[in-house]
Amino acid sequence: MKRFLLFIFSLLTCINCFAQHADESASTKQLQVYQDSLANIGKEMVNNEAGPERINANYKFIKTLVTALKVPNSFSFPFDSVKAVTIVNSPDNTFRIISWHVTNDDDSYRFYGAIQMNTAGPLHLIPLEDYSPLLKNPEDSVVNNRKWYGAQYYKIIKVGIENPYYVMLGWKGYTADATKKVIEVLSFNKNGSPVFGSPVFDNKKGQKRIIFEYTRQASMMLKYIPEQHLIVFDHLSPPDNKFKGKLEMYGPDLTYDGFRLKNGRWEFIENLDMRNVPSEQDNTYIDPKKAADTTNTGSNN
Repeated sequence: MKRFLLFIFSLLTCINCFAQHADESASTKQLQVYQDSLANIGKEMVNNEAGPERINANYKFIKTLVTALKVPNSFSFPFDSVKAVTIVNSPDNTFRIISWHVTNDDDSYRFYGAIQMNTAGPLHLIPLEDYSPLLKNPEDSVVNNRKWYGAQYYKIIKVGIENPYYVMLGWKGYTADATKKVIEVLSFNKNGSPVFGSPVFDNKKGQKRIIFEYTRQASMMLKYIPEQHLIVFDHLSPPDNKFKGKLEMYGPDLTYDGFRLKNGRWEFIENLDMRNVPSEQDNTYIDPKKAADTTNTGSNN
């Protein structure tokens, strides 16, 4: 009798596993179809020369993306052939952020994004609404997802265990002359709602987030060195003192500063010795127009 019951239990387990595998396989096929659609719409959203057409493509992209994310097991699907967006998982895999941008006709940018929570049940998706033009003091603002300081994130760093917060590195296109990068802070309140910005930086200004602005003609390094719990970045300065204060003229001056994690806070460090910093590069985000120009000219810089 015991052998018979064991056989029945094993048989039921196998049937359950087979059904689960079949469901996952069907979901994967469905997600691959959506991925192809998103990849094509994304190309239109990025490359179409007409502003209204890019905007229309973006609306279609959002609708298709939300539909795709409602498919079971979508959280584990990478959408890695959809080049128009950046998808970054949190280190603890509790959520991921999908972010992208649409270029305006004046070469400024509007950012879009969503936080997808890792849930076993129905889709839990938190939209991010770019409020950048209306934030008067973005470095000192603590905001929710409806007043997001839009950016395209390429790195998430978890800080703490019981009540963690997350530091995110992002690229933020700005104008025809200047671009920005940002060190953003994300936490979740007791209701599970996202909060952007927090005074965790020990520097002279005590900002809630760190924003760098510099000439669009330059590239700025902003990366995380996990072995040293260190965020390192180019020090930005004007090419001449007469341009002091004109941030659209600033660029790297071959010196480096950083923030080092210490007791849950980020301590500002000036004039870092880069000889002690590993040379591995983060998958940092580059201005898409600059990348396209490099590809077209065949440059390796």
